[in-house]
Amino acid sequence: MGRQITLYDTTLRDGTQGEKIALSAEDKLRILGKLDEFEIPYVEGGWPGSNPKDVRFFKMARKVPLKATRLTAFGSTRRAQTKAEDDRHIKALLKTEVETVAVFGKSWDLHASKILGASLEENLDMIEDTISYLKKQGRLVVYDAEHFFDGYKHNPTYALRTIEAAVKGGADTVVLCDTNGGTLPHDIYAAMKKVMAQITVPVGIHAHDDCGLALANAITAVRAGATMVQGTINGYGERCGNTDLVSAIGNLQLKMGHECIPPDKLRRLTELSRYVSEVANVPPLNQRPFVGKSAFAHKGGVHVSAILKDPAAYEHIEPEEVGNRRGNGDQGGGKWI
Repeated sequence: MGRQITLYDTTLRDGTQGEKIALSAEDKLRILGKLDEFEIPYVEGGWPGSNPKDVRFFKMARKVPLKATRLTAFGSTRRAQTKAEDDRHIKALLKTEVETVAVFGKSWDLHASKILGASLEENLDMIEDTISYLKKQGRLVVYDAEHFFDGYKHNPTYALRTIEAAVKGGADTVVLCDTNGGTLPHDIYAAMKKVMAQITVPVGIHAHDDCGLALANAITAVRAGATMVQGTINGYGERCGNTDLVSAIGNLQLKMGHECIPPDKLRRLTELSRYVSEVANVPPLNQRPFVGKSAFAHKGGVHVSAILKDPAAYEHIEPEEVGNRRGNGDQGGGKWI
C-alpha cells in the first residue's frame, strides 16, 4: 500500500556544489517558485552562514509568498566549546527568519575526532545542544546525520548514539546521509531498519551517487520505512551528484504507488526537469530517465514496428504520464512518432 513520501529538495544548496552549476540569488528565486508550484514540501535555500549570496537570497525570499513549500535554511551544529546561542552559524540560521532549519552533525567518530577535533562526548553535546536551542527558538528542525552509513560501518554503537542525541534534542526528522556515496543498497536497508527500531521520529535518506546507487539507495530506504527523500532536480550535486528527485518521483509514484507530488503535477515532470536545466544553464541530458528526449525514442526498425502496434512492447510507461513524448530516434531532427 502506498504511503506519503515527503520530498526535500536541496537543488539550491547541495545542487550548486556540482561542477559548472552556478545559481545567482535571482536564479534561486525562480527555481524556488517552480518547486513551490509543484508543491515540493521542503526546499533548502542555502547555507546563510557560509556566503553572502545565500544571506541575500533569504532576504529576498521573505517577499516571495509560498503556497506549498517550506523554505529551509541549512547549517552546521555549533562549534566545540561554544554555546549554541553564541555560534555565528546558528545566529545566521535564525536571521533568515524561516520556520524550518536543517542542521548537520557528525555520525562518524573519525570525523568527530580528526576533522572537528572534538571528543566523542563533546560531539554528542554539540548535536543535542544545537537542536534543543533551535527548538526553543520555535524552529522545526531537520537533522542531517552526515556520514551516517560510514560511521555505522566503522562504529555502529557511536553512530546510533549520535542519532539518539538528535532525538533527545528534539529533532522533528532525522535524515541518514550517505555522504561519500559508497554504501550499497543492502547495507542501507539494514542500517535504516536498525535506526527505526530505536527511534520514533520520522526518518529520511540523503544519498550521493558516487557508486551510481543514489536512486537505488533512496528507494531501498523507502522500502525500509523512510518517509523523507532528499535530493536535487536532475541529480545535480558535488562529485557524481545526488539522488535525482525527478527519477525518484517517477519510480516512487508510478512504480511503487507512493505519493510524492499531487497526481496532476506528475504530467509536468518533464517541464520541471527542463526548466531547472534552463535556469542552471546546463544542457538537458537526452538519456535522463523518464524526462529525457531519448527516454522514449526508438531507432531500430524492429522496435519502431512494434511500438506502432503496441507501445507497451518497448516502453515501461506512457511518456505522457510524465509530460514527455515518443520519438523516432532522430533527436537532432526533433522528429516524433
